Amino acid sequence: MFFDVLIVGYIACAGFVAAGVLGSLYQLITKQPPRFNFGGESLMEFLAGLLLCVFAGPFIIMRNAIRGRRIENRPLGWLVASSTIAGMWSMCSGIMVINVALLVVKIS
Repeated sequence: MFFDVLIVGYIACAGFVAAGVLGSLYQLITKQPPRFNFGGESLMEFLAGLLLCVFAGPFIIMRNAIRGRRIENRPLGWLVASSTIAGMWSMCSGIMVINVALLVVKIS
């Protein structure tokens, strides 16, 4: 049982790290923080924004939650709820990241 909890934690951390790396890379390239915005003038811009939001979602949620707690003095429950959503989302995207990593290792 304890081993299963550790595996789930590891997968969630892998997902959150991937979200952070992608969000930081986006911010480095565009000089603006990532946000949930699907606006785009072309189909490719829309799809790129959609993929960014899917994989960098936990990073965006936590950044907004921490800023909301510090700047807008939102209640602690807001931060806990946001952390829970980001954690579950990280776990889902972490499964994808781990599967891709295992596939790359298996191929090479």
